[in-house]
Amino acid sequence: MKKTSLLSAIFMLVLGINIFAEGSLKVVAAYGGKEKIFQQFTKDTGIKVDFIDMSSGEVLSKLQAENGKPSADVWFGGGLDSFITAKNKGLLEKYISPEMAEVPLKYRDKDGYWSGVSLVLVGFMVNNEILADKKLDAPKTWADLTKPEYRDEVIMANPAISGTNYALVDNLIQELGEDKAWEYFEALNKNVPFLAKRGGEPPMKVTTGEFGVAVIPMSGEFILMEGKYPVTTIYPEDMIPWVPAGMAIFKNAENLPEAKKFVDWALSEKGQIAIRDEDPRAMVRNGVKTPESIKTIDMDKLINIDIDRLGNEREKVLNEWNKRFGNKAK
Repeated sequence: MKKTSLLSAIFMLVLGINIFAEGSLKVVAAYGGKEKIFQQFTKDTGIKVDFIDMSSGEVLSKLQAENGKPSADVWFGGGLDSFITAKNKGLLEKYISPEMAEVPLKYRDKDGYWSGVSLVLVGFMVNNEILADKKLDAPKTWADLTKPEYRDEVIMANPAISGTNYALVDNLIQELGEDKAWEYFEALNKNVPFLAKRGGEPPMKVTTGEFGVAVIPMSGEFILMEGKYPVTTIYPEDMIPWVPAGMAIFKNAENLPEAKKFVDWALSEKGQIAIRDEDPRAMVRNGVKTPESIKTIDMDKLINIDIDRLGNEREKVLNEWNKRFGNKAK
């Protein structure tokens, strides 16, 4: 299996160089534990995987620039807003896997252009040493993040790039209404010195002590950092934004039969368990148990969102975000 670094991949893409090896399933991925997940897929099917890390917003931008000739076969992980936009632009391949019968319709596209893999919840990570040193309490609610004492201590990713953070923005708009949601983000903006370029950057900056609080995807790879660093992950007590982590096949995929086998595997019971065990999350398939690390969640606190709206209003929401906070993008 080959992994290409993001910086190398971007450099080669700019030059028009094929970044993937020949004879393998080509995947762009934004998912914790992806290397071991792909190793298990190869073990189960014999199909080799070549992948690069890329956030959902970056994938969408790259996909549109390729004019219908994608360099990859499969898109694995990332917020569904970009998948819905890609579907609407005719950039995805329709494939109704037989395994989708066990995936509730609220977690997949009714037309078969994408499916969720797991649920990504949005929460907080705090550096316990930083908070203790500055005599700060850990935030418990979204309103807490706007308190003056957190000035310059909060880090989050740019929602134009991070699907998780776009999900946060649109979830709160759907829950609070446009006016109250934008008032909230104006208040939060006072405590955020800049917006990170990738969804995985805020938790890393908290583990290294650069920030006291991060807005993060509550996935296993970050929750498990509690055993390695002086950090704590927190599910908000008031409401929990969320989005399914998506999966789709690109239109005109070079390795279409292999791509379909990957979708079948990822939605099968065996595949869902393998993916869950590498990055603990609630999975989309019926009957797959939720991992112990997230069983304490009150699922009633998940915001009741319209998934189609999440994708269809992406451009409008991000235009408004950039108009208000574009100068904060690092």
